[in-house]
Amino acid sequence: MRTEEEQLEAIKRWWKENGVSLLIGAAIAAAGVFAWKSWQDYQTAQAEAASQRYQQLLQLTSQDQLDDGARERAEELATTLVDEHGGSLYADLGQLLSARLAVGDGELGSARNALEGLIADSEHAYLAGLARLRLARLQIAGDDAEAALATLDGAIPDTLSAQRAEIRGDAHFVLGDTDSAGDAWREALQRSQQGERSLFGLQLKLDNLGAQETTS
Repeated sequence: MRTEEEQLEAIKRWWKENGVSLLIGAAIAAAGVFAWKSWQDYQTAQAEAASQRYQQLLQLTSQDQLDDGARERAEELATTLVDEHGGSLYADLGQLLSARLAVGDGELGSARNALEGLIADSEHAYLAGLARLRLARLQIAGDDAEAALATLDGAIPDTLSAQRAEIRGDAHFVLGDTDSAGDAWREALQRSQQGERSLFGLQLKLDNLGAQETTS
């Protein structure tokens, strides 16, 4: 049986051989925990900052009219969201609002650029699909209905299928293809009824189309 002195000597030898590595391992583990907590704190702070900026932007853009100062502040917030919080939900929402601001200013090119950037970079399928719909509307308004049809052929979630069908009908109507327009609008009406979400003015488009076909 080992004496207490022998046991003590064995412990001393073990500590001499392993103590330094244990201390280093403990230090590395502690540093890892600290770094992880710091990263989590940073991520939380970033999310809170993005949320606050988006709420400010949303509040500004919900106004009926913006003076020059408010518009400049809104554009600054939208740019900050994209630059500092790129890839986040708030950045994507901010880009949609940025496009809306550009449309309000009559800067359709800037609006298209914002929407195209969102479509290309967003990891949020619904928002990218929404951007496609808005881009297609801008393309129709810019007398480029063919481009709108191509845009609508891209990835768009099923939850937006009724809106896509309606805009596709609008594009066909502008191109003079009333048969395809009617088919698309009827599809949109059916999908909207299935989804229990009506599309304002859709039935009126169909009624007007029917009246044109009757008188032609």
